[in-house]
Amino acid sequence: MEFKPIKSVCIIGAGFMGTQIGLQCAIYGYPVWFVDTSQAALEQASRSHIQELENRVENQRLTPDEKMAILRRIRFTTHIREGTSDADLVIEAVPERLELKREVFRQLDEICPSYTILATNSSSIRISLIEDVTHRQDRVLNAHFYPPVWQRSMVELMRGTSTSDETIERVRQFAYTIHVTPLLVLKESTGFLFNRVWRAIKKEVLHLVDEGVASYEDVDRAWRIFWGTPLGPFGMMDIVGLDVVRDIENIYYRESGDPSDAPPRLLLDKIEKGELGVKTGRGFYTYPNPAYQDPSWLKNTKKQPDI
Repeated sequence: MEFKPIKSVCIIGAGFMGTQIGLQCAIYGYPVWFVDTSQAALEQASRSHIQELENRVENQRLTPDEKMAILRRIRFTTHIREGTSDADLVIEAVPERLELKREVFRQLDEICPSYTILATNSSSIRISLIEDVTHRQDRVLNAHFYPPVWQRSMVELMRGTSTSDETIERVRQFAYTIHVTPLLVLKESTGFLFNRVWRAIKKEVLHLVDEGVASYEDVDRAWRIFWGTPLGPFGMMDIVGLDVVRDIENIYYRESGDPSDAPPRLLLDKIEKGELGVKTGRGFYTYPNPAYQDPSWLKNTKKQPDI
């Protein structure tokens, strides 16, 4: 059965993830509105788009004319009605706080056309915890992307209690058109698919260091040497943002009530000092030019103190 294709997209939240998702859509031909309450966030998103596309031009992956055509497909506004007035698909990418997302969905349901599909890019909150503030529970879903969207090219799709087959299929087909592989989560799951795995790793390494078993540097070295990756878990958390990591851990903690699921003091101390990762210039590492980018860092050749 053929379904009406998605032709226009709106991104709510011009932060780290929203900026990337919207650019991916624009690169593959979609007109995209970015909506954010912060003009500064919209301006930063625009700068990020220009920098990414200029890098592609320099690497001969785009022509200058293609770059300009992509930028012309992107528009920015602080007015939610302007950005959503004719959107076929709205992807919410605001901070990972349930009440905030519920309020955004309530507004979207009120002002969006009846045909608009509403998706959340939440990395841990199930759409079933949001859907009841809308009158279109057949047209809401989780659509969780991973950064960088153009490198980790997958999106997890998960239903709410009443999400229709048509909604899932339309978004699944849309994912292919922006060169992202859709992964179907077959039953409700906090953390969905990959993030359940990543969450187990993240929780364990945080407690490993919090308990004094090892340094975060050696945890990252072990991970990188074993898997051959450019980043370890602590470097990855710095990129995500340590405040975002805390918010996600609190979602699991509130759901389980298990004290071991609470964010450990190691993480909370960093946040209290304003050390949130890449976005503040310091997290577990210092940015730009974190220590782990030095080729000698992985070998750990620096003389260690006597034990």
